[in-house]
Amino acid sequence: MQIEPLATGLGTCIATAKITVQHLPVRFMYREHPISATDSGWRFLAGVETDAYMENAGNQGAVDVNVVANIDPSIIPLLASPVGAAFEKVETGGAFQEAGDWEPDED
Repeated sequence: MQIEPLATGLGTCIATAKITVQHLPVRFMYREHPISATDSGWRFLAGVETDAYMENAGNQGAVDVNVVANIDPSIIPLLASPVGAAFEKVETGGAFQEAGDWEPDED
C-alpha cells in the first residue's frame, strides 16, 4: 500500500489490527485525551472486534493518523473534532454519524 499525505501532522492514534493489518474500514472512531505529546487522542475500530480481541494488547497499536486515513479516507472530515467526539457507521460504506450517548470505558 502506497501511503499518501492525506492527514499529516496530526500525530499518532490507536487502531486495531483489523484496520492496520487486514485493512477493514473504520466503523467506529472516538477521541479521548491524548496519553502522550505525540498522541492525537483518536481511537479507531473496525466495529467487529470482540471484548476478548480488545483485551489482547497485541491486537491494537499506535500508528500515525495518516496511515488510518489512507486505509479509510472517510475519517478525514472528522479529524478536527474535539476530545469527547465519537462517530460510527451504522452501515458498511455508509456515512459516519455521531455515536450519541457513547462514553469511553474508565479503565
